[in-house]
Amino acid sequence: MTESTMTPRSTLQTWFAFIVPSLIGIFLFMTPVAVGEAMTIPIAVMAKWLQAQLAHFMKDMIVAIVCITGIMSLVVKLLRPQALLKITIIKHLFDVSWIWLITRLVGMVFIVLTFNGVGPEAIHSENTGALVLNDLLPVLFCVFILAGLLLPLLLNFGLLEMVGTLLTKVMRPLFGVPGRSAVNCVASWLGDGSVGILMTARQYEDKHYTQREAAIIGTTFSAVSITFCLVVIGQVKLEHLFAPFYLTVCAAGFVAAIIVPRLPPLRFKKDIYVDGSDHNEDSEAVPKGKGLLSHSLDIALTKAKTAPSIKGTVKEGLYNALDMVFAVLPVVMAVGTFALIIAEHTPVFQYLGTPFVPYLELLNVAEAEKAAQTIVVGFADMFIPSILAAGSIESDTTRFIVAAMSVTQLIYMSEVGALLLGSKIPVNLWELFLIFILRTLVTLPVIVFMAKWLVG
Repeated sequence: MTESTMTPRSTLQTWFAFIVPSLIGIFLFMTPVAVGEAMTIPIAVMAKWLQAQLAHFMKDMIVAIVCITGIMSLVVKLLRPQALLKITIIKHLFDVSWIWLITRLVGMVFIVLTFNGVGPEAIHSENTGALVLNDLLPVLFCVFILAGLLLPLLLNFGLLEMVGTLLTKVMRPLFGVPGRSAVNCVASWLGDGSVGILMTARQYEDKHYTQREAAIIGTTFSAVSITFCLVVIGQVKLEHLFAPFYLTVCAAGFVAAIIVPRLPPLRFKKDIYVDGSDHNEDSEAVPKGKGLLSHSLDIALTKAKTAPSIKGTVKEGLYNALDMVFAVLPVVMAVGTFALIIAEHTPVFQYLGTPFVPYLELLNVAEAEKAAQTIVVGFADMFIPSILAAGSIESDTTRFIVAAMSVTQLIYMSEVGALLLGSKIPVNLWELFLIFILRTLVTLPVIVFMAKWLVG
């Protein structure tokens, strides 16, 4: 073994830099903890605590952030003030393309109207703008702040390098992605899908994922948390079936993860990095004469040796938090509210669901027409299908199918879709809708089979 590979292992400080931050990151983002009857992760508990502490002025802060983002983006775009553009963080946050400027301005208009309860009711009603402002944005704000500050513990000190190397022989053949993406999936599964997307976006920007890999991971492995699954199955009054329900969700999600990335549009994404450079196919190869575990530790310790200092880590965390809060919240407000307006006040999603009636009838699903109306509406918000099913569908099996389908569809514009669009992950609105439909078509047979087997 060469001196260069021995050096990291011979330094106690390097081992400390690898082990301590990684263990803290594992605890915060990947360790299940019981809170009452629910299971979650410490970062989610901290986010809820922070939300409670800021409850009295949370909405005011969020409105201010969205308005500052819109105004500053407009000023930078139109006036190009050189004094501001010389400041890296200002340029990064507010120097955006015209499409993102318009999206931010729409988000600003929506949030001002919603906060003041003025203008068209379709915008600020409790099922549209008010739902996004009151229920979604406060949660995302707290998750963004804490995840932004603390994600460097998970990303910068070698843990992902070690896990990625160890799991490459599983994740690459099955799903066509690096082994490190397993960490994204676990963080989403135990905590929240938004955490997984934030991790994916950050690693894509750091050239750990190619365009194709980032698109696959962001749309496939940002799984719905166990906690939210409990909420969904409770909404359709089938809490007693949670175990078979979650087994069904996992089975359907596994099948979708194998099939959907091999279909367009994900199949045609380029295997190049964010800067246009080519994918390094040898980056995951194990050198001759070295074992997998030994090689994974060498890579992890090399990463830990070059990790930033405490000051650098804190600075990076603050930068991440500001980036998430200012870049994503206006997009979620704009896209989420618009999608919910369409769902609540137009028959568009009902019409789009009509072609699924023959498919559901072919699968022998009871009350197929009512179930079909819930299918496409999940693109607006994951919770809406379960709300509709609870009020209109009598069959327990069909309600079970609708609830499981809404979770495995994964992409909904009131959160996950908006987060993906607000990030640098290379997916557009049309592609997200197509992936949503593909996931629906692929997962429904699995869900129906499991429902008939486990529920009857």
